[in-house]
Amino acid sequence: MAIAGGGVFAYLARPQATQRSPHPGMAWEGLTRILKAEGAKVLVIVILLWLVLATYKDVVLTGFIGTFIVAVVIFSMAVFLPNPARLEAGK
Repeated sequence: MAIAGGGVFAYLARPQATQRSPHPGMAWEGLTRILKAEGAKVLVIVILLWLVLATYKDVVLTGFIGTFIVAVVIFSMAVFLPNPARLEAGK
């Protein structure tokens, strides 16, 4: 679920070739795109969570929800990792 949500976010948050603005002050479009992508990510995660809980009746709810929360947090923490390509260019 966290991977599917992250995939939806990555697909919707990427800038299109026609959306790239030469004006650096036009950050509102990028922020709006990212907020819409985050909303779509949450929607996909909630739908998949509901689908699993509706179809699999023998799920251990506390373990499933706990593991789900850990997975979402871990996938969200990838933002804080350094970019190896940028580190190589700086040397």
